[in-house]
Amino acid sequence: MDLKLTGKTALVTGGSEGIGRGIARALAKEGVDVAICARRKEPLESAAAAIAKETGRRIIAIPADLTKDADARRFIEEGHRALGRVDIMVNNAGAAPGGVIEHLTEEDWEKGLQLKFMGYVRCLRYVLPIMVRQGGGRVVNLIGNDGVKPSYWEICPGAANAAGQNLTLSLAGQYGRHNISFVAVNPGPVRTERWTGLVKAMSRDMKISYEEADRLAPASIPLGRIAEVEEVANLVAMLASPLMHMVNGTMIEIDGGQDKPLMDRFRDRPRA
Repeated sequence: MDLKLTGKTALVTGGSEGIGRGIARALAKEGVDVAICARRKEPLESAAAAIAKETGRRIIAIPADLTKDADARRFIEEGHRALGRVDIMVNNAGAAPGGVIEHLTEEDWEKGLQLKFMGYVRCLRYVLPIMVRQGGGRVVNLIGNDGVKPSYWEICPGAANAAGQNLTLSLAGQYGRHNISFVAVNPGPVRTERWTGLVKAMSRDMKISYEEADRLAPASIPLGRIAEVEEVANLVAMLASPLMHMVNGTMIEIDGGQDKPLMDRFRDRPRA
């Protein structure tokens, strides 16, 4: 299927690694020119060069820390200036610390909400006027399934994600009249660079070995495995297509049918 993306432009946050890099690559393979941002300059530029070489598209690296309003504004403005317009905005940057409430510090909560939620707010604040002026656009927000499938171990990510999901649906109602449509993508566990850190935290909180935590990770997923980056990226590329523009104000889980959060299953396991 031709997704009708050739010649489109996109801004992707958190594009130096993991899901963000996968999304930038998937869009570029469909003919999209992409501006990506991340805090670390060298990995960002390396990712941009690799994607550009593979796909032949323009991939623009703009270092930015989205916990800072000025950086978010600069990313949007420089990306818009370089690409000429912004057809697609993909908010992806950031993660919130997992853990039970006893282990979460004030700094953990601040970090989770500042980047995973407020980073999205900041980018949208500056990109939406551009899309209004140009007559339309598409926003895809990468959020997370623990915003709709609550877990006691994911309370910080869950809080940030629930806020992002509410934001997505609310803005869909406000901006539809400007031909701007919104969709939230809610991944479950995904095999990224962050997965090792999550398994370590699970091991700590549940007092089991790292190996046991990693082995039991797919237990909450009917398909028996966690998602790969490419699977999430391909879904985002499809949803970013003009063919999907009518999919507005909704959320789509990509979690293999996970019905119960991973750590809740650990909690319910019989103990010797």
